Amino acid sequence: MELEISRAEFALDRRSRSYLPSQDVQTRPAEERVCDFNDAVIPMTAEQAMFEAMRCVQCPDPAPCVQACPTHNNIPLAMWYIEQGSFVEAAKLYRETSSLPEMCGRVCPHEQLCQGSCSMNKSNDPVLTGALEAFAVEYQRQTEGVEIPVGASTGKKVAVVGAGPAGLGCAEQLVRKGHAVTIFESKPDGGGLLTYGIPNFKLPKEAVFARVEDFKRAGVEFVFNCYIGRDRTIDGLLEEFDAVFVGIGTEIDAPMEVDGENLPGVYKATEYLIRANIPYDLQPENMKGKPEVGKKVVVVGGGDTASDCLRSSLRLGAQEVTCVYRRTVKEMPGGAHDRELAMQEGARYLFLTQPVRFIAGDDGRLSGIECIRMELGEPDKKGRRKPVAVEGSNFVIEADTAVLALGYWPDPIIMNTTPNLKTDKWGLINADTATGLTSRPGVFAGGDDVTGPSLVVTAMVAGRKAAASIDAYLMGK
Repeated sequence: MELEISRAEFALDRRSRSYLPSQDVQTRPAEERVCDFNDAVIPMTAEQAMFEAMRCVQCPDPAPCVQACPTHNNIPLAMWYIEQGSFVEAAKLYRETSSLPEMCGRVCPHEQLCQGSCSMNKSNDPVLTGALEAFAVEYQRQTEGVEIPVGASTGKKVAVVGAGPAGLGCAEQLVRKGHAVTIFESKPDGGGLLTYGIPNFKLPKEAVFARVEDFKRAGVEFVFNCYIGRDRTIDGLLEEFDAVFVGIGTEIDAPMEVDGENLPGVYKATEYLIRANIPYDLQPENMKGKPEVGKKVVVVGGGDTASDCLRSSLRLGAQEVTCVYRRTVKEMPGGAHDRELAMQEGARYLFLTQPVRFIAGDDGRLSGIECIRMELGEPDKKGRRKPVAVEGSNFVIEADTAVLALGYWPDPIIMNTTPNLKTDKWGLINADTATGLTSRPGVFAGGDDVTGPSLVVTAMVAGRKAAASIDAYLMGK
């Protein structure tokens, strides 16, 4: 259907809107995008955005998309603004409830959140709410710029540990309240996972750096290459600042604990993605240079990080890239859209397969991976069927490079260097998820270091909630 359809024709007719076909998110051809690390998505035009927003049937309150969004963005009103061509008004609406709409519009698992809850799913494709959010806020940035409102100074100072989604969400809200904020970050630049975990072809670094610059213009001070727990302590920060927020995420790669996992050629996902995707001057000192990738790469794991590693390997020149996963595609935790893009680009998947040993070649580097076939047994406590090894089914996969994308654990250094900061048995900080309050007065926490690995949007929301509690604490409320 042509985009020139009159908006007035459907302005009041919800039934007619529901029949409009989606334009879908357009990506560059697979054979083109695997040749570089540039954005895989082709940005919407204004006409495409207006047409796609027109498909929203304006559900009565409470709209299911709003309820499914962790930020509770007013999506129906934003769709109406975009339909009318009022893109800046839509962007301003998103910024009322989200500190990072540029990122959330691109990397949220929309099919599990807003889009997955869209009422259009009953009879048609859902409205592309995520892509439209990204379009609107980028339009605003390109046309009139973005400024974080700064409140009248309260004279209070807050230290934020971690420049990722949780820390940025907290800092943005504190600045609006007039508090002075300093963000301490262990990496050479800001963004946390947004910069150092998500590849450029999925989330362009320019978008992240532009948002970090917004914070700097609002007066937020960044202290990079500062590892709290080693270079400074939480107790030391409390001597200088009126409150501290800890939003360091979970950045320690989970080990596999099998023979040979420390062989040359076997990488943890974090190091692999940083070396593959980050400019040399922004790479941490212990992770400099591109990873050495041979012809055959095997990625172990089934989440979004595994998809990122698969797609990065193809762009680094690997000829054969395989994902091995011990369950079936039905149990994979990662997004289906990312897997589809990886398969389009040439990645293959080997299910019900578990590595048991990494094998060294004559040169001492990885040359193969011994695996065993699996079958699904009874459900575990979470309802997922437990993988069970099939005795005698061992076989070897040839591999020059292996990447372990098995999930993440919290970094214990802050917990080990901060007396009376209570944690659980996994090392996650015990904090109230609604307020960020911890066992230490003046210390707040939120995001993955409290909940375990989750989403960019949920970490950002946790930071915003903690900021409200910090403000009340500082102002004696």
